[in-house]
Amino acid sequence: MTGGYNKELNNRLRSHWLWDWITTTDHKKIAVLYMLGGTFFFVIAGVQALLMRTQLLFPNNDFMVGREFNELLSMHGTNMIFFVAMPLLFALMNAIIPLQIGARDVAFPFLNALGFWLFFAGALLMNLSMLFGNSPDSGWTNYVPIASNTYSAGTGIDYYALGIQISGFGTLMGGLNFIATIINMRAPGMSLLRMPLFTWTSFVSSALILFGFPPLTAGLFLIIFERLFGAGFFDVAVGGNPVIWQHLFWIFGHPEVYIVVLPAFGIMSEVISTFAKKRLFGYNSMVFASLLIGFLGFMVWAHHMFTVGMGPVANSIFAIATMAIAVPTGIKVFNWLFTMWGGKIRFTTAMLFAVGFIPTFVIGGVTGVMLASPPGDYQYHDSYFVVAHFHYTLIGGVVLGLFAGAYYWWPKMFGYKLNETIGKWSFWVFFIGFHLTFFIQHFLGFFGMPRRVFTYQAEDGVALINQISTVGAYMQALGVAIIVFNVIYSYMHRTPAGNDPWDGRTLEWTIPSPAPVYNFAQLPKVRSVDAFWHEKMLGNKQMEPAEPLGPIHMPNNNHLPFLMSLGMFVSGLGFIFRSWEVGALGLAFFFLVMFLRSFEKDHGYHIEPDEIQRVEKGANA
Repeated sequence: MTGGYNKELNNRLRSHWLWDWITTTDHKKIAVLYMLGGTFFFVIAGVQALLMRTQLLFPNNDFMVGREFNELLSMHGTNMIFFVAMPLLFALMNAIIPLQIGARDVAFPFLNALGFWLFFAGALLMNLSMLFGNSPDSGWTNYVPIASNTYSAGTGIDYYALGIQISGFGTLMGGLNFIATIINMRAPGMSLLRMPLFTWTSFVSSALILFGFPPLTAGLFLIIFERLFGAGFFDVAVGGNPVIWQHLFWIFGHPEVYIVVLPAFGIMSEVISTFAKKRLFGYNSMVFASLLIGFLGFMVWAHHMFTVGMGPVANSIFAIATMAIAVPTGIKVFNWLFTMWGGKIRFTTAMLFAVGFIPTFVIGGVTGVMLASPPGDYQYHDSYFVVAHFHYTLIGGVVLGLFAGAYYWWPKMFGYKLNETIGKWSFWVFFIGFHLTFFIQHFLGFFGMPRRVFTYQAEDGVALINQISTVGAYMQALGVAIIVFNVIYSYMHRTPAGNDPWDGRTLEWTIPSPAPVYNFAQLPKVRSVDAFWHEKMLGNKQMEPAEPLGPIHMPNNNHLPFLMSLGMFVSGLGFIFRSWEVGALGLAFFFLVMFLRSFEKDHGYHIEPDEIQRVEKGANA
């Protein structure tokens, strides 16, 4: 009997490999696309950081000055937040969440592909500004009136606004997709309080995306209309107010910190629990702490605005809320420590990144509480103390979390482990370089060095600190280069990792590595938290199936997400260069393809039981 799987497989083999990746709706392949896209922009943003630190190596240096430095700073920050942290986390979420909840795919495969291609179109659009010589120059926060036509003429801010707007649509679709997937597609027996922590934190993060991105979208629409069509939303002369942008941006901007940090918290929980060989301490408290962080994350945005003159009452309210959010974060830190306490800890590379994350993020959290005090913030505001603080939270939290997750789930995604010896070298070089770069920047802030400045005087007495910080930045770059080398080396010397190389606890370790296209031949029956570990403790080598072996429905590849994103990209370019016809044509093409999609009779294909058995037999051979 020849079913749909063989037919679909033959179709893909006949098509070009590149076309197969462009049209894919498989969440595992989309995860790889997110990983490649995020890594590409990570390299760009990293080079921008090194150029800035090189400029600050000596007093009165003229390597990159004025507008050039402002463009570097703006592009570095925007790339890192929107086009590195977000897609790399989405890569792990796409690769792992369906496997952790026992699902065969995400809820909306077409929307998943569209989300990736819109992200990539927006990121590429903004980064093209570097080639055309007019990049955004008003910081990653894009404050008006600096970002207005008066003070930032040219097309730089237009690249920023339209690039993030297009990319944001894709992120919003991704968040909606994960919420629907986690609510509706969990395996039989997996109640909400049996979900792995990575799935839980990704769920809360997706909810934050759903509520956090619309204010940013609204703010970007206002700034686009002001720049392109002369509206006056932020122009005081015609009754506008620049503080409106700050509110709209930070109502998104502070939840954004938790959008990227919460999944990293989930990664830490999975890694620490696995390599301490213990169930996560205080599982229920960890879940409710994640929910509380998500809730309070929307209550603290104006702590970024203590110096704009909101008044003592508003400042006090946001100060108290900011201090309160340290409580659920502290619960998580102590639970990780208690999980390790008395455990049989294996210091793999992933575990090293996880253990290094704890003190690093705590330092970032402590300085955050310092900044939560309005009188203190008046002194720290816009100084290098703030730069040190948010790099300790975002690199100490997100980047170390990403590296831990990459080393941990690499064998599940690609079928082989990354080399552990090289991995440990990458950890120590990066970790030492990070602290060398940013710990000393707290003192730069205390000594009064403002952030975003491109030079300083010899008599300021900060040359040595800047030089140490620059050496640390190059060490971080070397650490990342070692990781890239590790990927190449491990691929060339790869050996099959097997289903469960780490003696894991959750459902993703019950299936072959890499996972087959349908993930699970039979949906597993979940009977406890850490479902796979529970079965191991009962003496079972695999999960009990919750259904008989039967046909599996799968989605077809589809080229329309790529075409829709192409339409958005062309439209963005048209509006940037004030070619209204091209802008309107791109939008019309986008909506035309969307209209055609609504009539598309695409019912996917089925994989028949005999085909599943052949695949399973080949995977176990």
